[in-house]
Amino acid sequence: MSAPALNPSAPRRALIVIDVQNEYFSGQMRISYPDPQSSLQQIGRAMDAAHHAGIPVLIIQHSAPETSPVFARGSATWALHDELMQRPFDVLIEKAKASAFSGTTLDAQLQALQIDTLSIVGYMTHNCNASTVFEAAHRGYQVEILSDASGSLPYRNAAGAASAEEIHRVFQVVFHSNFASSCTTDQWLAALEQQVPLSRSNVYTSHQDAISKPPASREQP
Repeated sequence: MSAPALNPSAPRRALIVIDVQNEYFSGQMRISYPDPQSSLQQIGRAMDAAHHAGIPVLIIQHSAPETSPVFARGSATWALHDELMQRPFDVLIEKAKASAFSGTTLDAQLQALQIDTLSIVGYMTHNCNASTVFEAAHRGYQVEILSDASGSLPYRNAAGAASAEEIHRVFQVVFHSNFASSCTTDQWLAALEQQVPLSRSNVYTSHQDAISKPPASREQP
């Protein structure tokens, strides 16, 4: 794997493909929003574009013990989805925790390539993606998350309940307020072609916009 040949002032991107495994399609934790077949298609588009542009593609695979009810290493649902396996990629990294950085070689791989911008796709928006986004931002990386190339599932517990759509939407707003540029795959592809960074908001502006604009006029992510 070699560093991407980009203009000196362009973002030095790497595409981080998180946990696109059968568990989320045919297992016990099926993604429900956005439509997983649609997000899978967008993930494929992002991988194809990254490969064509010479951007490193790093695949992250979540692994749990063989006795685990989900992501049990070696099981059919632990396996990477066929849409990934039919495409070229540069590195495969196993992880055991939510963040792709925790207990892995990801940071060392990125530093060796002099990567400064992480483009994140995969699952789940609010768990492994979020953990990776937050840690990447704290480590000094610029971060982009492709909102239509990721997804969530619904939750209910003692704290309450939230639909997959609510979770996915709210996390995009939070990401874009401080930690990452939330964009569509089309927006990301345009930025890739132009070799420019994607913008994001900040906490202060996001709050001021929320209190100054009536709800009907607020843009949805």
